[in-house]
Amino acid sequence: QVQLVESGGGLVQAGGSLRLSCAASGSIFYINGMGWYRQAPGKQRELVAGITRGGRINYADSVKDRFTISRDNDENTVYLQMNSLKPEDTAVYYCNADLLTAIYWGQGTQVTVSS
Repeated sequence: QVQLVESGGGLVQAGGSLRLSCAASGSIFYINGMGWYRQAPGKQRELVAGITRGGRINYADSVKDRFTISRDNDENTVYLQMNSLKPEDTAVYYCNADLLTAIYWGQGTQVTVSS
C-alpha cells in the first residue's frame, strides 16, 4: 500500500502565495517522477509541474516563472511553491508519484484564488 497525502491548499487573494506539500508513504522502494496536476471545475486535469528523481523539471506554460517544484528524495516528498497566484489558478491540486510498477495519486487539495 502506498499513500500520497497533500497539504497546504487554501484560500488566498490574487497575488498571494501558497506552498503545497505531498508526502508519500507505505511500501516504497523507489520513486521515479513526481508531479503536480490540477483540475478546475468543468475542465480536464492538467499537468502543472513535474520533476524526475534526478531533478529534471518541466512546467506548464501558464505557471512558468510563478511556480517552483522541488522534492526531497529522502523524505519521499514533493513541494509546489506557488507565487503571484491568479484567479485562474483556482483548482483542486493533485500530486502523483511514479513508482515504476504503478502511478499513485493523492486525494487532492483545494486552492482558491480570489480576485
